[in-house]
Amino acid sequence: MSGFVEKPEPAQVPGLEHLHTGKVRDLYQNGAGELVMVASDRISAFDWVLPTEIPDKGRVLTKLSLWWFEQLIDVLPHHVLSTELPPGAPADWEGRTTVCRSLRMIPVECVARGYLAGSGWAEYQQTRTVCGLALPEGLENGSELPGSIFTPATKAAVGEHDENVAYEEVAREVGPETAAELRQSTLAAYDRARDIARERGIILADTKFEFGWDDAAAEREGGEGGDGKPVLTLADEVLTPDSSRFWPADQWEPGRSQPSFDKQYIRDWLDSPASGWDRRSEQPPPPLPQEVVEATRARYIEAYERLTGIPWS
Repeated sequence: MSGFVEKPEPAQVPGLEHLHTGKVRDLYQNGAGELVMVASDRISAFDWVLPTEIPDKGRVLTKLSLWWFEQLIDVLPHHVLSTELPPGAPADWEGRTTVCRSLRMIPVECVARGYLAGSGWAEYQQTRTVCGLALPEGLENGSELPGSIFTPATKAAVGEHDENVAYEEVAREVGPETAAELRQSTLAAYDRARDIARERGIILADTKFEFGWDDAAAEREGGEGGDGKPVLTLADEVLTPDSSRFWPADQWEPGRSQPSFDKQYIRDWLDSPASGWDRRSEQPPPPLPQEVVEATRARYIEAYERLTGIPWS
């Protein structure tokens, strides 16, 4: 059992149709058929959306995603059209809202890894593979891989766990041509982002992307010189502490869990005796103490500031 500890009621905004409430984002559609994404301050761990929010988290995710979309624009197009608030939207949506193209989403979590951690490390210990890809002997928790690898996962519903799958399964699901394009685009985006992060003293250990087909791209560009095919487009959010493992490069030490700028701090607290919670039980996790909330917020903001070079305000 998992899901929302307390599922929120979505805001009702004239002219917007509420489509979905996810772990972090609320999704709406406007009259033009565009999607309106609103990043909340919710946070999830162990497939539960926790009852305690992290102040400013939604704004950090939004601003960092927008920054990364621009860093990757010569690698891949993205779905963001504007950050303009829809008429009648709550004031709290300011800084956490993006208006996006509606894409035909591909049901695959496109994960790239340059380091061994998390579920990849767990699988490697058992089989010396990750998603069926053979890796060298002698790697440790946190080891750098010989090269970046594509390790896709199924896209789970809220309350369910993404499952790593072999590339061949993705090819069967979406077709060999699409699978090949997903792998190439995922690794190209990861490699660019890894190099940018490294220049700023941060290791991008792994990350996940979501892609969709922009069916209207050829028509929008006048149809001249194009082949009329849909364009693979980056969607959702990218390269935030919610979807990535960011480690301080000066503290990297293989053979142990790494200090991080993501929600690992929350996972560690929930796993500790201090929380009084057994993640194997069917009981929902408890509220987070204030010191855990503040420390998590500080990590998200530090990741934003170190990556972008822009002070948080």
